[in-house]
Amino acid sequence: MRLTPEEARRTAADAWIWGYPLLENYRTMYPQAIDADDPRYVGGFGRFRHYSEPFTAANTDVVTPNNDTPYSWAWLDLRAEPVVVSVPAVDRYYVLPFHDLDTAYVGYVGARTTGQEPGDHLLAGPGWNGTVPEGIASVLRADTFLVGVLGRTYLSGPEDVPALRAIQERYLLRPLSTYTDTAAPHPVDEPVWPVWREEDLGNVEFFTLLDFLLQFFPVLERERDLRDRLAALGVSGTGEFEPSALAPELRTAVEQGIADARARLDDARRATQVSTHLFGTRAELGDDYVVRAVAADKGLYGLPSAEAWYGGQLADDRGNQPPNAADHDHVIHFPAGHLPPARFFWSATMYRLPERLLVDNEIDRYSIGDRTPGLVYDDDGGLTLYVRKDRPADPKQAANWLPAPDGPFTVVVRMYGPDPSVLDGGWRLPPLTVAD
Repeated sequence: MRLTPEEARRTAADAWIWGYPLLENYRTMYPQAIDADDPRYVGGFGRFRHYSEPFTAANTDVVTPNNDTPYSWAWLDLRAEPVVVSVPAVDRYYVLPFHDLDTAYVGYVGARTTGQEPGDHLLAGPGWNGTVPEGIASVLRADTFLVGVLGRTYLSGPEDVPALRAIQERYLLRPLSTYTDTAAPHPVDEPVWPVWREEDLGNVEFFTLLDFLLQFFPVLERERDLRDRLAALGVSGTGEFEPSALAPELRTAVEQGIADARARLDDARRATQVSTHLFGTRAELGDDYVVRAVAADKGLYGLPSAEAWYGGQLADDRGNQPPNAADHDHVIHFPAGHLPPARFFWSATMYRLPERLLVDNEIDRYSIGDRTPGLVYDDDGGLTLYVRKDRPADPKQAANWLPAPDGPFTVVVRMYGPDPSVLDGGWRLPPLTVAD
């Protein structure tokens, strides 16, 4: 199959959108699992690195960080054999969501899906057809050989850190042979991992890295056409793609395709106001790769709406987008009977823009929600949050203060275990209202 420049441009555009989540994923995987000199290194593949302390403004590992449920990071290589994930009895909300290289979720171990009892769960890579041992509570089958997990476990506050840490330390990852006490298979070869370079997202070297990653991603039947077109371009998963080997007219076409794709992603990003549909399993996401790219861009490793609902305050009631705390004070008012309906808990977290990071403030409060001590409810049972850069003088307002930066911001409301009324649109997030 030989591509014309027009076909190469279209292929490059489609493949850049499709491959964008893989590269964003590698951007995180490289410092955590490969570069041992990076402070974010978790120890390689097959082990957890837990964060037991609440996130603060000093944490910059991930955008829109979640301050409610400290993270447990791990990366798994399933080429040699499956991995068994073991969890203890957990007296609180938690989830270990395993994702493929393209960020589609493989499945979930956690309070909502598998319960709060102890259990052992098998995570198998593509093509594995071995015997599932007795005692395995569930089997998760990945479509890629490299899998990541960004686990979350509920933390009620700084005093709860020792109890949280005791739970996290009992999250175990073991090769299947270790779990069954049998001989380990022959080890697989260690790849020559490409160094992550930020600039490669926007140039032809994007496809060099994508070609490397595709060796860990067997072709799915539903994606065969795109993978065949990529192979015709020289991106077949051998790790040998060389942009300099492209004919000049094809290289120009690929560069044009990348520009087309980035414009398409920019348009989709601006048009996306809610995130409830951005995350999920491969079956849930379908073939809308633009949506998956937007998800990787706006909130990499976000949870699906059935697990955790996210709602963003992107503009205030006067149409200021983004809202700016240097110009106005704001409130969010939940009327009586209309507080966020969540099975587990809810929170509202402040992020400064454009960085989408937590906001340094005098009371070290980065989020506020139903578990925040000292909240003052309205006389009728409603709740008003005061969103502003300066601490309110009124003690009742100060108790409900969500500190904002001296500039643009967004507020993200999260509900863990949202009520069906949230998912079907019956419950609506109240507006961010200018209060001055």
